[in-house]
Amino acid sequence: MHSTFHLVPRDTWLAREAGVLPAEPYVAASLVTEGFVHCTDGLDELGPTFDRHYSSDPAAFFALTIDLDALDVPWRFDAPGSPYPHIYGPIIRSAILYCSRVDRTPDGRFAGLEPVSEHS
Repeated sequence: MHSTFHLVPRDTWLAREAGVLPAEPYVAASLVTEGFVHCTDGLDELGPTFDRHYSSDPAAFFALTIDLDALDVPWRFDAPGSPYPHIYGPIIRSAILYCSRVDRTPDGRFAGLEPVSEHS
């Protein structure tokens, strides 16, 4: 199993979860605007990724743990050797293993993950 993380604003995820059928695939905003879903491999890389893109955003975030090998759409590392795989399609529910809350320091930086739910 090759697992990776995808960051999503909490309110976006909760609104989506409240308004879709349980088996409906997840479509990230970047899939619509850029053609792929951004992901980050490993907790050691997730913190710097979060800080780079979201430390100044006051919104609460979740990190979805995704099993790349369980996807039914293509995925790849567009930059060889990077920890940033891209998923080229909607993410089926069975590939989303966990949803975790992103804990933050008082200045908004990444402090860790707290499990919220298991999806498999």
